[in-house]
Amino acid sequence: MESNVSQRAGFFRRLAAMVYDSLIAVAIGMLSALILIGILTALFETNVLSKQGYEHVSEIMQQDWLYKLIVQAWVTFWVCAFFLWFWKNGGQTLGMRAWRIRIYNLNPDEPVGYGRLIIRLLSALGGLGTLLVLLDFRNKLALQDRLTRTEVLFLSAEENHHRAW
Repeated sequence: MESNVSQRAGFFRRLAAMVYDSLIAVAIGMLSALILIGILTALFETNVLSKQGYEHVSEIMQQDWLYKLIVQAWVTFWVCAFFLWFWKNGGQTLGMRAWRIRIYNLNPDEPVGYGRLIIRLLSALGGLGTLLVLLDFRNKLALQDRLTRTEVLFLSAEENHHRAW
């Protein structure tokens, strides 16, 4: 598909997709934390891991910085994996699909690999990078678009259909 500035997604469409994806990311984070905490609880209660003098597993999880760090890293991994997998496999997350927007490469000769997608994820700054679209109303490129040489295009209903993937 050839790029056209008039087809680039605007700020409010991107914002709506971010809100939608944030709800999914929170659910993924909660589920991944639940699974890890369940596994850790089983390991503590069966004495595979030491309770370190604490009576309840919840005390360890709240007081020990190492376990807090492990849980946070685990949750972050799965939330990031959600975005990276969807961007790599189809160019759009579920929120982007609902709002009919998709990531495209500005340079078709250069594939969009996980390295560029990780840069895109980090440079989005939790959505703050998208604020640049408000200032760059002519090109409609966010910070993450500029740094990864990608663009987010608005799709027609037919282009957004799964057969077009």
